[in-house]
Amino acid sequence: MFDTLIGQSPNFDALLRSARMIAATGVTVLLAGETGTGKEVLAQALQQHSPRAGKPFVTLNCAALPESLAESELFGHRKGAFTGALAEHSGKLRAADGGTVFLDEVDSLPLPLQAKLLRFLESGEIQPVGETQTLRVDVRVIAATNSDLNAKIARGEFRKDLYYRLNVVPLEIPSLRERGADIELLLRHYMAKFAGAHRLPTAQFGKTALACLNAYSWPGNVRELRNLCERLSILLAGRTIERENLPAEFHAATPKADKAPFSLPEWGVKLDELEVNLIRQALGRTQGNRTHSARLLGISRDTLLYRMQKHGIS
Repeated sequence: MFDTLIGQSPNFDALLRSARMIAATGVTVLLAGETGTGKEVLAQALQQHSPRAGKPFVTLNCAALPESLAESELFGHRKGAFTGALAEHSGKLRAADGGTVFLDEVDSLPLPLQAKLLRFLESGEIQPVGETQTLRVDVRVIAATNSDLNAKIARGEFRKDLYYRLNVVPLEIPSLRERGADIELLLRHYMAKFAGAHRLPTAQFGKTALACLNAYSWPGNVRELRNLCERLSILLAGRTIERENLPAEFHAATPKADKAPFSLPEWGVKLDELEVNLIRQALGRTQGNRTHSARLLGISRDTLLYRMQKHGIS
């Protein structure tokens, strides 16, 4: 299953090495990353390489739940527990007994339900709506978020104690713009995949198209790249795709040869001092938020932490 996570960039390779070690345990995992980075795919890989492989893998998108039904969806309910409860409902946690439940966008859970999730994580017991007795279930929890949970905690929108309980092992998936070396690898992979799926000759990207795609910021990350490849593999089957064949949003990303992002002074620079200065600027601009600072610098949070430790920045 880890084979479905395509990438060779150092930060992505480090993530996969950590994930393989974590998969073999039953530890609770918190996945962080922007929308479209592949959090659910990574969660499935963790399940498939764990002792729970072959057991249920149940997904719950917490952001898609109406608040009135959230508790029932997670913990289940007894028949007649509320208006409309015409039959018993087991809930996601009971359905995942013996396996794994993936709580996507966990920060969207209402605060009262966060307290009940915390109690389950600490005791392994659930109480369906309308029941007086608790039930014990054996479920590994993998949660995911694309939000800054520390900021939500500061605003009173997320429980600090739940954060600590979920954040036993954090894994942060780097954005695609932080994985520049992987863009062409992913493009080749998906173009070949969709050509085969649709029984069409494989299209390829020319130099001008690759320049655009490498310069693009990919706000939708791997999901956006995947969708682009499926579209182009159908519309331009067997052709060489150039800049003019790409959607308009990619054209503005074409790098200008005469515009370097940084001009090296004639007298040179001390690279370590420059790196320290940029890291301190990023931390100052984000009030010390390391996740946001890493994004400003175009690196992963783990890379930022490593460089802070290297330079003795606290």
